[in-house]
Amino acid sequence: MTITFPERFNMASYYLDHNLQEGRGDQTAVYYKDAQYTYAEVERMTNRCGNALRSLGVEMEDRVLLVLPDSIEFVASWFAVAKIGAVITMVNVILPMSDYEYYLEYTRAKVAIVHRDVMEKFTPAASHSHFLKHVLVVDTHVTGKIEGVAGYAQILPFAETVAAHSDDLETAPTLRDDIAIWLFTSGSTGQAKAAVHLQHDLPYNTECYAKRVLGINENDLTLSVPKLFFGYATGTNLLFPFAVGGATALFSERSTAETIFAMIEKYRPTILTSVPTMINSMLQLDGGRRRYDLSSLRFCLSAGEALPPELYTRWLDTFGVEILDGIGSAEMFHIYITNRPGDVLPGSLGRVVEGYEAIIVDAEGRAVPSGEMGTLKIKGDSAALCYWHAHEKSKATFAGDWCTTGDQFRVDERGYYWYCGRTDEMLKVSGMYVSPTELENCLLEHPAVIEAAVIGASDEQGLIKPKAFIVVADDYEASLDLESELKEMVKGRLAPYKYPRWIEFVPEIPKNERGKIDRKILKQ
Repeated sequence: MTITFPERFNMASYYLDHNLQEGRGDQTAVYYKDAQYTYAEVERMTNRCGNALRSLGVEMEDRVLLVLPDSIEFVASWFAVAKIGAVITMVNVILPMSDYEYYLEYTRAKVAIVHRDVMEKFTPAASHSHFLKHVLVVDTHVTGKIEGVAGYAQILPFAETVAAHSDDLETAPTLRDDIAIWLFTSGSTGQAKAAVHLQHDLPYNTECYAKRVLGINENDLTLSVPKLFFGYATGTNLLFPFAVGGATALFSERSTAETIFAMIEKYRPTILTSVPTMINSMLQLDGGRRRYDLSSLRFCLSAGEALPPELYTRWLDTFGVEILDGIGSAEMFHIYITNRPGDVLPGSLGRVVEGYEAIIVDAEGRAVPSGEMGTLKIKGDSAALCYWHAHEKSKATFAGDWCTTGDQFRVDERGYYWYCGRTDEMLKVSGMYVSPTELENCLLEHPAVIEAAVIGASDEQGLIKPKAFIVVADDYEASLDLESELKEMVKGRLAPYKYPRWIEFVPEIPKNERGKIDRKILKQ
C-alpha cells in the first residue's frame, strides 16, 4: 500500500483546516465541560493562538512546550504550534519540579503554555531555564515575571493574549519532511527521550490505522482515559476524529472508573480509548452492566501494555463491547499491530496494520521461525527521524527503514502477534528466558488476583528468580495458604521453573504516568 503526501504539507491543514473547506464549520468538533465548540470556533482560536505565538517570537522549527490538561486550550495550542511550523512538545501536568526543569532545558523552548494549577512547580523550574522567554498561563488574568539565569521570562494570561490577535493566520510553508512534533518515550531507565517526528508521520498512521482499520468516520465521538499529552490519546482522541470530521469529548479531571462511566453517560461516545488498568478498575465497580450503559460504544481500544485474556473475557461478558488490543510506540507515533473489529483473538495483539511490516529477530538480527520468541522490528512511514540528543541510541533503534523495538514477541502461523514482554524486563531463570507478562497473565486467571506484577529478584545464591506482587480481591484474604495455592497453580500451568519463588501481597501496583506497571519502583 502506497500513501504519499504533497511536498508542501502541514499537518494542521490535514487535521483541522480541511473540515472548514469541506463545509463542516458549524459542526461540533469538541465537547468540553458544558460547552460545545464547532470546527469554525476551533479554527478561530487556533489562528489567534498562532498569531500570539508569532508575536512572542516563535519561528519555524522553534520548540513550544505544552503543559496543559485536556481542554479546548490544549486543542487550540496544539494546532497553532503546528500551523506556524513550530515544533510541538507536550508533557504531563502532574510532574515534579525537577522534570519541568529537565524538559525546559531539553526542548530549549522559548515559549511554554501552562495551566495555572501547574505554576507552583513550573515557576521554580522556569527560573533555571536558559532559554524560556514567555509563559502563557491558562485560567489566569495575572501578568508578571519569572527571574532566571538568563534574565527573566514574562508571564502572560493566555485568554487575553490570544483574544488580542487576528482570526486570520497564514499557514507556515512547511514541507512534509519538516520536523513537526516530539513524542517523549516513557523509557524504562533514565530521563525520557524525544522521538522526533516529521509533518507527514502522524497523518500516515491516521490513513493506515485510524481510517482503514478502525473505520473512524464523521459520526464518531471519541473519549479517552489517557490524557492528550500522551501520543496514544493525541491520536485516538484528537487527531483521528478531526481527520474525518468527527468529534472528541474532553475532561480535565483525573481519570477514574467513576469518572469514565459518568463521561460515557454524558457524551455517549462511540469509541473509548483505554488501558488495561482502567478496564480492570471499571470491572471492579459493583453492578456492572446493570448500572452502566455502554451501548453507544462501537468498540474500546487498549494499548500501553498487553491486555490479559481473562480481563478481555470478563469485560466482554459484562458490557458486550469488543476491546481492540494493539501495540504502538512513540517511535512509530501510534498503533502498528492490532486486533480488528470482528477479529479479536484474546491474549494476542492481532495482526500487522496494512502499510507496516514486522519481523521478529534473534540476538544476531536473524529472522526467527514462527512460534519462537525474539525482538520485534517494525517498518512504516510514520517512523521517527531520531531521538533528540541521543546519537548512539538513535543508530541502534533506527536503521534504514526499520525501527528496532524494545519488545519481545512471537508470531503464530496465522500472522497473529503475541507479546512476551520488554526486552530489558525479561528474566533469565535456570538459563532460560521467562516473560513477566506470561506469568502475570497466568496469575490473573485465579479469582483471588485483581492485579499482578512480576520482576526478577535475587535468591540466597545471587541467582535471579521471579517475584510476584499481588493485589487480592475483596472476597479473599492474603495468606500463606493463598500464596502456596498461587505457586502451585503456576507450576501446573507453566513450566515449573517459571513459578514465582516469592509472592508479596500489596494494596496496589505502582503505575507510571502512562498507566503502565512501574517496575522500577517495584525493584526498589
